[in-house]
Amino acid sequence: MVSFTPNCKSSLNTRRRGLRYLWLLVFCLQSQLACADISIRSVETNYKDKVYLLNTNIEYQLSDATIEALKNGVPLILLFDIEVEKQRRWWWNKTVAKLEQGYLLLYHALTEKYLVTNLNSSAQNNYRSLNAALEALGHIHSLPILDGKLLEPDAKYFVNVRMHLDIESLPAPMRPFAYLSPDWRLESNWYSWPLQR
Repeated sequence: MVSFTPNCKSSLNTRRRGLRYLWLLVFCLQSQLACADISIRSVETNYKDKVYLLNTNIEYQLSDATIEALKNGVPLILLFDIEVEKQRRWWWNKTVAKLEQGYLLLYHALTEKYLVTNLNSSAQNNYRSLNAALEALGHIHSLPILDGKLLEPDAKYFVNVRMHLDIESLPAPMRPFAYLSPDWRLESNWYSWPLQR
C-alpha cells in the first residue's frame, strides 16, 4: 500500500526561500530606484520691481546608466516645471500661470568639459566636472515667474515646482528602455511654497 503524506517541512522551506527571493528583489529594486534621484531642497520667492522671482536649490543624483550615456554623447534635457495656483475655499485651486524652464546638459569629449545651456535664454556655461555642472544646475536664482499685476491683492497663492528628465528628448532607440528602467526615472516630487511679497 502506498500512502502520500505531505512533506510540510519541504513546502515550508520552499515558501521561506520564495519570500527571501521576493525581499531580495524588492531590496534590489529599491536600491536601483535610489540610485537616480532629483530632490528639491528649498524654494523661496521675492517680489522685486512688481515681478515675482524664484530661487531654488536642487540636488541631483544621476544613475550609472545616465552618466554613461552622457559621457557617450547623449544630451540630457532637464525640465523645470513651475505652476502658480490661487487658493480657493470651495473649489480646487485655480492655476493662474504655468512655466517651463529647460536646461541642456552635454558632455564634450574633445574638451572633456560639461556644457549647461539654458534653453529659454540660450545662456551657456562650461564646467570641468559633472559635479560642478550639477551644482550649477542646482542653483536657480532670480528666475522671473509672474507679473505682480496679475494677482488679486487679498487672495492666497502657491508656487509648485518640480524638475524632471525629458525622456522624449532622448534618441528614439533609447526611449522605450528609458521609460521602463528605474535608472532613467529622474524626477523630483512637486514642491509647494506660498507666494509671498
